[in-house]
Amino acid sequence: MSTATRPMNDEEVYSEMNKMVAFIRQEAQEKALEIKVKADEEFNIEKAKLVRQESINVEAQFQRKVKQAEVKQRIMTSTLINKSRLQVLQARQEMLDTVFSDAQKELAKIPEDAEKYKQLLVGLCVQAFVQLNDRRVNVRGRKADLELIKEAVVLAVEVYKKRGKDIVATVVEDSPLSDTVLGGVRVSAFNDRISVDNTLQARLDLSSDRMLPQLRDTIFGQSPNRRFFN
Repeated sequence: MSTATRPMNDEEVYSEMNKMVAFIRQEAQEKALEIKVKADEEFNIEKAKLVRQESINVEAQFQRKVKQAEVKQRIMTSTLINKSRLQVLQARQEMLDTVFSDAQKELAKIPEDAEKYKQLLVGLCVQAFVQLNDRRVNVRGRKADLELIKEAVVLAVEVYKKRGKDIVATVVEDSPLSDTVLGGVRVSAFNDRISVDNTLQARLDLSSDRMLPQLRDTIFGQSPNRRFFN
């Protein structure tokens, strides 16, 4: 004998519906919480990525600025060093110019002692005769020295002939040398194609070129960067 199922009354139906609603609500809340937790995790992961990437960008930018600052500092330091070196070189050159200018002034005084100057002219002429090694030469000097040069040439020819060589030396009067040569003579041979410049200015220039390294060492001391010495 079977038992008949009693239909639920309104109160029972309402109760069951409330249970179903509560279950659905619970499931929805759990699902919503799960979604929120997952979203928070994804947000935190993405935020960490962005923070890490931004940190990398900031560090790269910082390093780039540091390198730029270092390059700028090196350029500035190099510029200051080069400027300082140029100033030192300029000061040294000015000092050397002063030395040569003083030497030039002293050479200009040599002709003031006529007898000593004549002996110097004799020596300069003989030296030029030997270098040219020709039987005919022309001798030129300053207009103010012409008479003294004529006397010196006569003596120089005598000295040269004592060496067993003959020579004819002519003092050229119509084309004297400029006063800027300070004194001395310029002797030419082979129709003036070859000449020996034994003027005082030329001798000073030659001495300056030869003695410049030694003069630098004497005045400024030897450079620590110099590897070879004469």
